[in-house]
Amino acid sequence: MVLVDSSVWIEAGRRDGKLEVKVALEGLLEEYEALWCGLVKLEVLGAARSEERKRLDEFFECIPYKPMPDAGWEFAKQCARRLRDKGLNIPATDILIASLVVTLQCRVYAVDQHFDLMAPVLGFQLYQPGYGGKFNPGTEA
Repeated sequence: MVLVDSSVWIEAGRRDGKLEVKVALEGLLEEYEALWCGLVKLEVLGAARSEERKRLDEFFECIPYKPMPDAGWEFAKQCARRLRDKGLNIPATDILIASLVVTLQCRVYAVDQHFDLMAPVLGFQLYQPGYGGKFNPGTEA
């Protein structure tokens, strides 16, 4: 499974968004491999225009949702400290998503460079689409 970050949903939703991101997201959705979480819900659905809200709410109901477990908040705090100790100043929202990815032992698909910086420190894998945007099973973290 692959947790899809807000950066991908937003890029794919833009009329002039990057085609490779749109195709890769479509590949994840077709294979039923895409996941989302509370922060993605807030960032994507909370910021949706009023005319898009109903359609997006219905669309996201079909995608597996993973909540942050209570213990995940403590783990996220530890992750934030590890990142800070390495000199990385990462937004809390991205740290929370990364800590959930580590907890779930899945990959994350993001077009946000913060995840590239966090991956080697926190030990999670980034999702890299296969040829032509096809789902790449890869290896889980």
